[in-house]
Parts: sequence; structure tokens; C-alpha cells
Amino acid sequence: MQIAIPLYDRFTSLDAVGPYQVMTHLPGAQIIFCAERPRGVCDESATLTLAAEAAYADVPDPDIIIVPGGPGQAAQMTPGPLQDWLTEADKTTTWTTSVCTGSLILAAAGLLQGREATTYWMAHDELARLGAKPRNERYVFDGKYVTAAGVSAGIDMALALVSKKPLHASRSVTAAAHHPRGSR
Repeated sequence: MQIAIPLYDRFTSLDAVGPYQVMTHLPGAQIIFCAERPRGVCDESATLTLAAEAAYADVPDPDIIIVPGGPGQAAQMTPGPLQDWLTEADKTTTWTTSVCTGSLILAAAGLLQGREATTYWMAHDELARLGAKPRNERYVFDGKYVTAAGVSAGIDMALALVSKKPLHASRSVTAAAHHPRGSR
């Protein structure tokens, strides 16, 4: 199962790394950090750089997409490489997801039109302006689209995804993800 986490300058690192850490418990998961081109991508504090080891073009049909939020999201709201990739990759995903203001990027790409979704509480009006139906929930499922309100909600969303069939091979994956030491 291929899981793509697109990175952009000034993303919120925990929005990406929280769900990443949960998804590592899925048997056979191949998690790829990607960007317009392979490079180190700085988070919002400019003190942490994650390696985007693949270009968007290298990940044309992931099973799951997890779009992090962050202050850099504003630069991703207009047509460009990330939105182009999201629009195409979404056609074959099992789940297209976001954390915090990552939902604004999905909405700007037209993927949340008429769908229930959540985001950072101060961005609900913007989410509505982009055609989604904001809900004041930690995370929201609407079809194959799942949006989380913020950092800890992103981890909860990932745990909810891990518990969905057929994502996990057995209950032990969900138990391991919930257990403090990772396994029982």
C-alpha cells in the first residue's frame, strides 16, 4: 500500500509526522514524502527539514494521500504542481486525507466541493468559501475524504484509518498503534 505525504515549504511538521508514525504500523505500507521535485523541505519553523524523496510525478497513483497543513498552505491555494498532482492522484486513491489547513488545499483543488469537512477552527469560514461544508469535529469522514482539525486530531484520524478494513491485516495492527509500547 502506497501512502503519499506531499510536502511544501512551511508545512506543519506534526501534521505530516503524526499520521506518518501511525501509518508505519500498517503491514506493507510504503510511505513516501513527495514534493514538486525531490529535495529537503523546511517546516514552518525553518528548523526541521524533511526529505521529499520523490517528485509528485513519481507517485502517480497512491492508495492514500495525507496533506499536512501549515502557514505555507496559502502558497498552495492556486493552480500549480501540488493541486495538479492532487487532482490526478485523487482519481485512484482509496483515501484522500488532510490535517489542519491541509483541507483548504484539498478544497482549493475542488476535491471537497459539497462535502463535509473540518480544519483548523479559525479556517472554517475559508473552508466554506471554497465549497465544503465545515463541521466542528476532530475528524470527518465523507466518502473517501477524511479531514482532521489539527495535530492531535490528525493522529486520531490516522488511527481511525488504520482500523478500517481492508487497510489492516488484523486487529493487532490497531492494538499496536494504540498501545504505549507499540505492541502487546
